[in-house]
Amino acid sequence: MIRLLSTRRGRAPLAVLALAPLALAAACTENADPGDSGDPRVLAVASSADGCELSSTEAPAGTLTFDVTNAGDDVTEFYLLDSDGLRILGEVENVAPNTSAKLTVNVAAGDYVTACKPGMVGDGIRGDFTVAASDDGSAPSASDAELVEQAQTNYAAYVEDQADQLLTGTTEFAALVKARDDEAARALYPQARQHWERIETVAESFGTLDPEMDLREADLEPGQEWTGWHVLEKDLWPEDATDYTPLTDEQRATLADKLVADTETLVELVNAPDMTYPIDFIANGSRGLLDEVATGKITGEEEAWSHTDLWDFQANVDGARVAYEGVRPIVLENDADLAAELDEEFADLQTLLDAQREGDGFVSYDTVGEDQRGELSDAVNALSEPLSRLTAAVVA
Repeated sequence: MIRLLSTRRGRAPLAVLALAPLALAAACTENADPGDSGDPRVLAVASSADGCELSSTEAPAGTLTFDVTNAGDDVTEFYLLDSDGLRILGEVENVAPNTSAKLTVNVAAGDYVTACKPGMVGDGIRGDFTVAASDDGSAPSASDAELVEQAQTNYAAYVEDQADQLLTGTTEFAALVKARDDEAARALYPQARQHWERIETVAESFGTLDPEMDLREADLEPGQEWTGWHVLEKDLWPEDATDYTPLTDEQRATLADKLVADTETLVELVNAPDMTYPIDFIANGSRGLLDEVATGKITGEEEAWSHTDLWDFQANVDGARVAYEGVRPIVLENDADLAAELDEEFADLQTLLDAQREGDGFVSYDTVGEDQRGELSDAVNALSEPLSRLTAAVVA
């Protein structure tokens, strides 16, 4: 089973924070007023600055939907974690104040932990959650089970292939960086990184691997060591950095070698014999990759010096589309209208991206005007809404 521990940029890793005492233990989840749906698998979650209240802390096994409302003043997140408080079964991010979002996840009987993270930092406001065994037919039908197995097999093969290509590109990139062949390294940088961006939601699931490889300087916390792609990016495009001291040969070599070693670790993890991808993780991952576009690529924050954001944008969309297409046969069985809508919105977004192509790649993102960025943002939002319904259609 995949270890679904996500450590997003600019946030302290849950795997580390969980080792410390819970400072917010006094504010753990309490029962809120029961929801109006009458369905025990639909739970209301009220997140605030100091609370994370669920309409119930118990539910029957099967497909659960958490309807998260943010009553606080800061953007928030909601997590469903395994009983160890480390492995994430599902999450919904970037829930703005006075807005709501849904998390749909298929959950087996057992003990779990819920967590709201006001401000999207820290260990979160946590509480116990119990899922009871159920025999009401919530498991997939035999035909659905075959489709699920095929989708999981295909997605695993895709992730392994992308990770292998990432290692090849990263190894070549590191050699160029150490040789100070900066022109060649700059050309290879976005090409190699696209393999990371296509499987970013998987890479984020492995403890501290994501921040060590992909943390942006703007998201560094006090005292945190900066390693990975973006510190080397800054050194390759120093003209856009203020009061910058270039890396020494030794620093470059150390960072480049670590990036390769971390990539080798990623390859080992995705190729582990027991590595599997739950069907809801694949569906939620498709949405998660599009969230990456909305929160970093559209704004130009991801590639602050190279301005190769459109490469990342395309790669995230590629990964989201592949994940969707893998589960599309299931969606067609359960919600053909949703499949048609997603097909159309993916095509519309791709048309806009294709308009920004230049040669084998893309134009520099700092040359893309506000009107064009607005069109891209609108297309992402148009795709995000039906994509938010994907998991429910897959695990229905």
